[in-house]
Amino acid sequence: MRWLAIVALGAFIGGCTAPKPPPRIEDRDPSVKIPAMRLAAQREDQSKIPLLIDQLDSEDPAVRFYAIEALQHLTNQDLGYLYYQDEVRRRPAIDRWRAWLADHPMKPDDGH
Repeated sequence: MRWLAIVALGAFIGGCTAPKPPPRIEDRDPSVKIPAMRLAAQREDQSKIPLLIDQLDSEDPAVRFYAIEALQHLTNQDLGYLYYQDEVRRRPAIDRWRAWLADHPMKPDDGH
């Protein structure tokens, strides 16, 4: 009986984790924002393009990678952006993305 109580307690303790927040590109946690980027690309959610462009300037190379992957999927362009370059080398491409955005106004979010 004692063994059963120990196993049950272990299962209870092991199963207690904080619920993961819903995917949001604006989240600070890459484990939350990256799934949101992938979801935006899968759903063809053009309204997320401004948020994705903001992520091109992230300190995290994985975040930058998924941001440009989503942008390429949504726009069929990369504008010369390479996620692995240093901040100085990325800057001109980020500026091109911001200029692109100014020339392509986004539709309001459709609820995706």
